[in-house]
Amino acid sequence: MDEAMKQMQKNLVEIEIEGENLLLARNQIVENDKVRNGNREALTALRKVARTTKTSVPSPFESIMKEMEGVGSRPLVKEVCPTCGNHDPKENTWMMFPGTDVFARIPFHAAHTILEEDQSHLDYDSRKLQSVVKEKSFWLSEKGVIADKISPSVLRSMVTLTDKSK
Repeated sequence: MDEAMKQMQKNLVEIEIEGENLLLARNQIVENDKVRNGNREALTALRKVARTTKTSVPSPFESIMKEMEGVGSRPLVKEVCPTCGNHDPKENTWMMFPGTDVFARIPFHAAHTILEEDQSHLDYDSRKLQSVVKEKSFWLSEKGVIADKISPSVLRSMVTLTDKSK
């Protein structure tokens, strides 16, 4: 093989590898979204049990009173978890751990804390994967593999070309 063919083969292999990485990242985004939706549904169910909402937070009065408490004194206001609310945080609830088929009975507060942490990790991973997809798409576009290098008007004119006999 001459040098031009070797270079073309090398470029094609490189493009194929990057294309595969792009498809893998897209598939991983879909899988992450499925898990995120499951976590979101579980957190909503826990909030319904506790009769709270995602936006329920301790009142400003509680934060002011917390700042006023002195060192060594008993707390003036009990801090309330935004998810648990007034629900008994020690009450046990059933939870299936992510990636397993094991059900465990754990405290309510621990269950929603685990789900919220998992949700934040999945959000971070999704943003990271989206940047990978963006980077790979841009790279493939620069190589001329993706059809956005040809303007739509030129592409349209090429599609509508017809051969006419003389």
